[in-house]
Amino acid sequence: MNHPELDMDAVVTRLHDLREELQAESEASRSTRDTVMLDQTAVGRLSRMDALQGQVMAKAEEERRQLALKRITAALVRIERGEYGECIECGEWIGKKRLEWDPLVLKCIDCAQ
Repeated sequence: MNHPELDMDAVVTRLHDLREELQAESEASRSTRDTVMLDQTAVGRLSRMDALQGQVMAKAEEERRQLALKRITAALVRIERGEYGECIECGEWIGKKRLEWDPLVLKCIDCAQ
């Protein structure tokens, strides 16, 4: 049974909206993760260093987005199984406000510490 205090339709809608938002951000940032041109005649050394640093940061952000997308998929699976809102460690219900704040949380506040 999913968390008895939550409107599961609202949770599913929020998870789908979050997934769409992350996918749109990923698509929009695709060009910032592209290979940096290293032609010294076209771009100065410091500009290239800035571009490389920007690329590294964009790739790290994309990794965080992909992890969040996996967590969203896992939350949707837990909803389908009727396990959403149960702490993965102790099996007790995660606090309603905690899940409303972050619908991807896996542990109750006690087990998270």
